[in-house]
Amino acid sequence: MRFVPIKTIDQLDLQALHRVRDRLVRRRTGVINQIRAFLLERGITPRTGRLYLRRQMPWMLGEDGGGLSERIRRILHDLWREWQQLEDEITKITTEIEQIAKSDDACGRLMSVPGVGPIVATALIAAIGDGTGFRCGRDLAAWLGLVPRQHSTGGKPKLLGVSKRGNPYVRRLFIQGAHAVLVRKRRETRSIDLWTDRLATRAHRNVVAVALANKLARIAWAVLAKRGLYPEQIAATPAA
Repeated sequence: MRFVPIKTIDQLDLQALHRVRDRLVRRRTGVINQIRAFLLERGITPRTGRLYLRRQMPWMLGEDGGGLSERIRRILHDLWREWQQLEDEITKITTEIEQIAKSDDACGRLMSVPGVGPIVATALIAAIGDGTGFRCGRDLAAWLGLVPRQHSTGGKPKLLGVSKRGNPYVRRLFIQGAHAVLVRKRRETRSIDLWTDRLATRAHRNVVAVALANKLARIAWAVLAKRGLYPEQIAATPAA
């Protein structure tokens, strides 16, 4: 029988910050989708991307904003104001999380892993603490739902899609971090980049992202539980 470690007060506080931020992000997404829906109904098709729509909102709310009626312009203005308020609240909480990450040694070590920033690092620590509740990195990846489901019959194992069990929030953050690693322009060749390049030749991009998220979760556990740095980060650190 495996027992779940009791979370500390700091972990609970950090987890509360992430939950509030996640709720605000979902609200912001709902507001943006509603704005897009109203514009599409009137023949205006904004380009994909939150930042692009944000730049276009002042023009759309002006007098020459695509021939919109006064009533819908007022509704969009209220939604735009709600969007700005949500942005301010998300920025405030994100800044607080980043400050916590900078002052915490474990977060600093986690952020040496590719694709792991302040949000991912603090969310992982809030969820698992020092990582000693897991025997190995694969146990953490399985808890995050980043391992294949297995269906066996007649002694023949069959691997399916990822299980999606465990913590969906941290799993989503790791997958987003994996996508960021894949799209970022690389200035130097790393072993993990070579691994993803080989995998991309025979698998779909989303499959590569999930596989990379699994790998990053295992690396993050090793860095956290063994109190070390990402190996390539150690090689890049000058000797004292």
